[in-house]
Amino acid sequence: MPSGALFDLGWIPRRRRPATARSVLAGEAAAEAARKSSQEAPPAEETEASAEPDFPVVGDTAAAAFFDLDNTVMQGAALFHFGRGLYKRRFFHKRDLARFAWQQIYFRLAGSENPEHMADVRNSALSIVQGHRVAELMSIGEEIYDEYMAERVWPGTRALAQAHLDAGQKVWLVTAAPVETATIIARRLGLTGALGTVAESVGGVYTGKLVGEPLHGPAKAEAVRALASAEGLDLSHCAAYSDSANDIPMLSLVGHPYAINPDSRLRKHAREQGWRLRDYRTGRKAAKIGIPAAAGVGALAGGAAAAVALQRRRR
Repeated sequence: MPSGALFDLGWIPRRRRPATARSVLAGEAAAEAARKSSQEAPPAEETEASAEPDFPVVGDTAAAAFFDLDNTVMQGAALFHFGRGLYKRRFFHKRDLARFAWQQIYFRLAGSENPEHMADVRNSALSIVQGHRVAELMSIGEEIYDEYMAERVWPGTRALAQAHLDAGQKVWLVTAAPVETATIIARRLGLTGALGTVAESVGGVYTGKLVGEPLHGPAKAEAVRALASAEGLDLSHCAAYSDSANDIPMLSLVGHPYAINPDSRLRKHAREQGWRLRDYRTGRKAAKIGIPAAAGVGALAGGAAAAVALQRRRR
């Protein structure tokens, strides 16, 4: 993947936005990376038409769907599963894996993402990949998807994404996970592409720096806004799906926000706003409001892992 410094962002309209400069930069870099990866991907195969006649609207070319990844599309965090795969390949030590496991437990209990922990995630992940080739990590990511991620996709959320695809709409993952990992997952699920955190690389080698900041919170909203502008989308026609209150900025951008497996803060906010809710963690409907019938396909039992992270022991 090209270095962050080499991205051509001239197509993005410049205007004032209620976000930090680093959030804007992260969002725009993610949008540019997503557009490039989707242009390189083969076209998706045609599938059977959606059973839901009202939404998504078939043939609405101004609409698209944006899905958070961790605990929305997939149980647990992609970065945690990726870390397990890297540990198996001896990228780091057993003591680090124990620390990652503790983080998994913490996030399960806390039910929300802590900014300090997010910073630790960023720093540890960057230190692990620094000096490695992008192509190497992409190849390993394909293997890790098969080993740890494929069976953790929520069938109900997958059905929602398929409904948009069947309606002729593009579907994007939007995640703080590395854009390379997110792109692999999107391709395996037959989605259009992915917006993810962009790590700088020079000559195909990771430098250990980010372009902007992790694609989290406001940065996700900026990425969706930038991609919608580039793709000629009408955000009022678009849908967004997430489990976390941290994604309220992204959900608030679109005309059709969905709370999927929501944390307590998002559930409360969604109910206040009249947003659609759905919980696949127990197979029960959660204050269903106009949810497509396809969403009920294959709901899973059992608790979902909350957002987790790679965190390397500080020296």
